[in-house]
Amino acid sequence: MQRYLPTLARILLAQVFLLQIVMLIVGFFSNPDGYYQYQVGLGSLGLPGIFAPLIILIQLVCGLALLLGFKTKFFALFMAIYAVIISFLLHLPVLQYLAIAGGLLMLYQNPITAFSIDNLKK
Repeated sequence: MQRYLPTLARILLAQVFLLQIVMLIVGFFSNPDGYYQYQVGLGSLGLPGIFAPLIILIQLVCGLALLLGFKTKFFALFMAIYAVIISFLLHLPVLQYLAIAGGLLMLYQNPITAFSIDNLKK
């Protein structure tokens, strides 16, 4: 059981970012102006429109990498930094994203988990 807990943590941390992307994409398809409204929403927070696809790309690629356990150490550290920065830029609940960053830093310390691509290399 103890062998699989880090795997569960990795998957749960990945789903935070992947579910946000799924919810965004569903919103884009359910509303013809969904993507434009997303860009306008980011613009109201002072972020230029280029951040919309950038945020989507980062969360999708890094979330999938964490889910599959590919280069876990790198992506865990990258997403921990990203989570803290994005919480301040988008005025998200800071304590919640600090907790997510803490979990990602723990994953950074223990990157080799069961059922991961990193584990297959060893």
